[in-house]
Amino acid sequence: MKKSAFLIAPALALGALALSTSPALAADSSTYQANLAAINGSNASGTVMITVNGDQATVTEKVSGLAATFGGNPYPHVQHIHIGAKGTCPDMSADTNKDGVISTTEGAPFYGGIGATLSTSGDTSPAAGTDLKVAGMGAAYTYQRTITLDAKTADSLKAGTAVVVVHGLDPATLSAAAQKEPSDLVPSLPLAATSPALCGTLTAMPAGAPGTGITTPAPAGPDMGLLAAGGGLVLAAGGAYAVRRRMSVKA
Repeated sequence: MKKSAFLIAPALALGALALSTSPALAADSSTYQANLAAINGSNASGTVMITVNGDQATVTEKVSGLAATFGGNPYPHVQHIHIGAKGTCPDMSADTNKDGVISTTEGAPFYGGIGATLSTSGDTSPAAGTDLKVAGMGAAYTYQRTITLDAKTADSLKAGTAVVVVHGLDPATLSAAAQKEPSDLVPSLPLAATSPALCGTLTAMPAGAPGTGITTPAPAGPDMGLLAAGGGLVLAAGGAYAVRRRMSVKA
């Protein structure tokens, strides 16, 4: 009987150690998601989920229905996490110059400035905000990347004021006057190129809540294996303890 008890103690200890030392539990882990709704008559849609561990954020996004081409090439849709304002998406009342288009700057009082650029490679800071070479491409795409969040963007996520905005409209859908206007961000581009097409406020998901409908799974990391192993050890130890109890009763 003493030998059984001797074997159970290490199993319990190993299970507890696996759970307590798991990086996933040690880090400040949280998940946010948003449904991306059309702005400026883009007729696009999308979903985005952001899982944060410490200052690392894994962004998984799926969009469709966006403008497909620009100058004969796949349309470059710059996209960002916007922060520092109301944490909402603008309606047409934001169109202060009445040209029929909510420009990026007209929408800024609602969703704020750029906190992080959701670029496909390289820089993810606001400095890359209008870099078309690292934008999402085409009418539909799935985006997944782990980026580093600065403190302001992390705080905005926690406060519920972070908003994902995807930019880039089909110029043909704009009014005649707006088609002739330059971008309010990059004057060498037309207004359509940088105006918002999709917008969604990121909200925190309760622990254990089902995720967004995005079908691209986040990579399974070593944390899950460690947790599973730790849980298995705890269950095994519990089973052994129950057996020992029954044997003691019979004795």
